Amino acid sequence: MATAAVLDPLVPGQALAPIDVSLPELYAEDRWQDLFRQLRAQAPIQYVPESGFGPYWSVTTYKPIVHIEALPKIFSSDWQLGGIAISGDPALFAQHNMREPMFIAMDPPLHTAPRRAVAPSFGPSEVAAMKAEVQQRTGELLDNLPIGQPFDWVQRVSIELTTGMLAKLFGYPWEHRHHLTEWSDYGGDVEMIKNPDTVEVRIAKMQEMGMAFAALWQDRMANPGKDLVSVMLQSPAMRDMPPEEFIGNLILLIVGGNDTTRNSMSAYAYGLSQYPAERAKLEADPALIPNAVQELIRWQTPLSHMRRTVTEDTDVAGVPMKKGDKVVMWYLSANRDESVFEDGEAIRVDRPNARRHLSFGYGIHRCVGARVAELQLVTLLEEMAKRRLRVNVLAEPVRVPACFVHGYKSLQVQLSRY
Repeated sequence: MATAAVLDPLVPGQALAPIDVSLPELYAEDRWQDLFRQLRAQAPIQYVPESGFGPYWSVTTYKPIVHIEALPKIFSSDWQLGGIAISGDPALFAQHNMREPMFIAMDPPLHTAPRRAVAPSFGPSEVAAMKAEVQQRTGELLDNLPIGQPFDWVQRVSIELTTGMLAKLFGYPWEHRHHLTEWSDYGGDVEMIKNPDTVEVRIAKMQEMGMAFAALWQDRMANPGKDLVSVMLQSPAMRDMPPEEFIGNLILLIVGGNDTTRNSMSAYAYGLSQYPAERAKLEADPALIPNAVQELIRWQTPLSHMRRTVTEDTDVAGVPMKKGDKVVMWYLSANRDESVFEDGEAIRVDRPNARRHLSFGYGIHRCVGARVAELQLVTLLEEMAKRRLRVNVLAEPVRVPACFVHGYKSLQVQLSRY
């Protein structure tokens, strides 16, 4: 996939021709691995002058990403500069009046207060209190799945469990919970933003979501509860948000709450089928489940990248970057960095450092809902183990054709007992 270029061996990151790893077909066809391996080995920080999202710096190894994440003043998340995804374009935002500020796409001090407002809802005691309800809902779902008959794991398990959790967190009407999945898919689709024919469709869907939650907001003003909308309403930092910031934070919480968990659940089904010896190890020793969950999140990396914008001339590992440059941190590659994760392409359910993965980010923007995602995944594996259920994959999955959300559209499986 390398493009032709005149190379200068003295220029850092130019040991090989630019490789654009933002191409959607790489992910739809699951053939990104060799390209990232090549980049890690030969050009871990490389300038890509042309792509469907414009020029960008591609950062593919672990240590430089941690360095960038630790310096939010120099590497900005500000949505007005382009935000957190490779697709972010201030000119495009202005053209379509796309104002969706969210606290993950803000820098301190604006970032700090809204994050602090919602963080207690995802604290250790709050998450522990969710355990029994998550167990019940997961167990009931598994007990209603067919044994020995084909079905779509993504639709019947991954989407159903994550959508149910989102509905509970937001206090969203249960009978309409599948709207949350639809809005999440539109909100996280970077290809729609790039394409002028589809960006208006995405805007319309986000407005639809905003109207639905505006009605929920009004209801919570009269009938406050413990859900996230009530928390936002009762917080001095968030209760007077302008409508576009309200919508932006909803997109953040819905996409973040949906995609990480949903695609890791699908990775459990698909990934362990690719490593039957590891699956057998896990089946023989359920005590490995918490570590296996971290390993599956690492191996899948549900969000392939995060983006930052350089605010002043700087350098990373000796590579000079200019103010205004777009920097894309490929978590998907860093989670396979051979200097950190030995044999990182493989699933190892007892990997001793699995928890070092970057799938939840690093630093001030680390995923605020990580504990909820872990709870749901651990519970699914525990309830599968209690029933001695095994997922047998029947065909290759249909994958999301995009470089941001790294996931599955469908996965045909059947269950058996072991």
